[in-house]
Amino acid sequence: MGNSSAREYSGSKGDARMPWSENSQMSRCRFVAEFDSCLYTMTELCERHGISRKTGYKWADRVAREGPEGLKDRSRAPHLSPSETSTEISERLVALRRKYPSWGPRKLAAWLWKHEPETAWPAASTIGGILKREGLVALSRRPSCRPPPASMVRIRTEATTANEVWTSDFKGQFRTGDGILCYPLTVVDSFSRFVLVVYGLPSVAGDGAWPVYERAFREYGLPVVMRTDNGAPFASSSAIAGLSWLSVRWLKLGIGLERTAPAHPEQNGRHERMHRTLKAETARPPAANGSSQQERFDQFRRVYNEQRPHEALLQRTPSELYQPAVRPYPKRLPKPEYPGHYEVRYVHQGGEIKWQGGYLFLSEALRGEHVGLEEDDDGVWAVYFGSHRLARFDERERKLYG
Repeated sequence: MGNSSAREYSGSKGDARMPWSENSQMSRCRFVAEFDSCLYTMTELCERHGISRKTGYKWADRVAREGPEGLKDRSRAPHLSPSETSTEISERLVALRRKYPSWGPRKLAAWLWKHEPETAWPAASTIGGILKREGLVALSRRPSCRPPPASMVRIRTEATTANEVWTSDFKGQFRTGDGILCYPLTVVDSFSRFVLVVYGLPSVAGDGAWPVYERAFREYGLPVVMRTDNGAPFASSSAIAGLSWLSVRWLKLGIGLERTAPAHPEQNGRHERMHRTLKAETARPPAANGSSQQERFDQFRRVYNEQRPHEALLQRTPSELYQPAVRPYPKRLPKPEYPGHYEVRYVHQGGEIKWQGGYLFLSEALRGEHVGLEEDDDGVWAVYFGSHRLARFDERERKLYG
C-alpha cells in the first residue's frame, strides 16, 4: 500500500521532481502528516518532497517542540548584530537631533565626526534609521523631478568666491507674542552660504532697511552684486529699470543689481532654502516680543554659520569659507562720474531731467542725482546712472525703452 501511494504521489522514479519551497506552509504540513503516518522513512520522504534530510529533520523537530506554530516562517535577522548601535550612541544621536531638529542624518554625522572624532559614530544611513525608529523623521512626498520650463529666466552671476554675490530678501512677516508685526530682513553670501544679516524690522520700507545694510557693509565690506526679487524695497515696477531709493544707493556704491524673474523664487533657491530653516527654528512659535525674537535670530545666525554643516560645502560650515570683502564701505556715498562725451543731466525733485527745452521723466528714486546720456545712434541715446545702463531714449519720439 505504501509503495502504491508513493507511485501515485510522485510518479515513476525517473520523473523530474519540483522541490517544494520552504516558504510554502502547505507543503510543510503535508510533509509532517506523511512523516507522522510512519509509512515512509525520512530518506524516502525527503526524496519525495525534493528537500534535504537536514531540512526534513528541522521541520519535524519544530513541530515536535512547538506544534503547528513551528511550521510558520521566522525572521532571518540575526539575534545579535556585531554592528548594532549601542544604546549610548543612539541616545546621543537622538539628543543632538532634538537640539537641532532641522538637521538631517548627514549633517548630524558630519558634526559628530568633526567635534567628537574619538567616537566610532555610525554611518548617516544608520543614523537615519535610528531617527526614524524614534519618530524624529517626518515623512514627506518626494519632490517632482521635472525640469524647469524653458521660459524660465536664469540668473547669470555664479558666485565663485566670497562676496561676489550677496542675496537678500524679506522672510514673510509674522506677529510676535505681543501682536507686533515682524519683517525679517536677511542677507546671505551666495558662495559660502554665510548668513550676514537676520534682522527683524517693523516694515519693508527702504529707509528702515538701509541702516541694516549699512551696518553689514561696514562690517563685511561691499559685494560685487546684490541679488533680490522685484518687490519693495528692492525694486519699483513703475520706475525706469525698476529703480528704487534703496537700489540707487547700491548703484552709488558700485554694487551691481541682479533680480530674479517675477514669480520665480527658485532662482534664489539657496536663500529660499535658508528661509525655510529660519522659519522652522525661530518663528514656530514666535517669541514673546521683538527683542526676544531678535535674540532667536542672532542665535540662529551663530549656529547656521559656525555649527551647521552644509552638504554643498562638503559638510563644512559657512564660517570656514567666508572672508570679508576687500572693498570697504566708504565714509561718504560717492557721486557717479561720466566720460567727457556724455551729456550729463540733473534729476529734479519730480524725477525728471531737462532735454531740448522740455522735460523727460525718469524716476523719483533718482531725484537729486546726475545721469549720463551717450548717443548710440542718430537721435537715440543710452541713459546711464554711473556705469549702470537704465534705458534707451529716442529723442524723436521722446520715449524711453528698456
